Amino acid sequence: MSVAEPRRIVLFRHAKADWPQVADHERPLADRGRMDAAEAGRRLTDTGIAFDLALCSTAVRTRETWKLAVQEFPQRPKTVYEERVYEASPGELIALLNETPDDAQNVLMIGHNPGIQGLADVLAGSGEDDARERMTRRGFPAAAFAVLSFGSTWKSLEPGVATLRDYWAPAE
Repeated sequence: MSVAEPRRIVLFRHAKADWPQVADHERPLADRGRMDAAEAGRRLTDTGIAFDLALCSTAVRTRETWKLAVQEFPQRPKTVYEERVYEASPGELIALLNETPDDAQNVLMIGHNPGIQGLADVLAGSGEDDARERMTRRGFPAAAFAVLSFGSTWKSLEPGVATLRDYWAPAE
């Protein structure tokens, strides 16, 4: 693959979680979260992006979100459950993405706020259509995702190099 071909990263916040009396890392999805995760999977499929790699936080709610969303995909990408995604800052997430092998063109990251929203804001130097306006107005609610593209290597990924191509969030 040539680096002239744009790489894409989709930043996907876990769906709505429940609040039982368990440690934060162990919180499961709420009923609404299970419905929204499946809908997000359908919307991700509609983007037409064939993902090479999914990086998913090890938290229960992110793993459940991914399990429901990926059922909607025509083909399951390689999935890595990565504990460093949990409670990570945008800078820590960029450092993790910098480790992505260059043969991966399209990466999906399933994580948490405020890191996922912060990463979308930090990476997007520009935006298409009304995607940035919608993301700014809606924020990054549970099950939302942002599609960004950039034209260099993963090792070169840094603030401001990407273009926000699309944004989706479930209706509230």
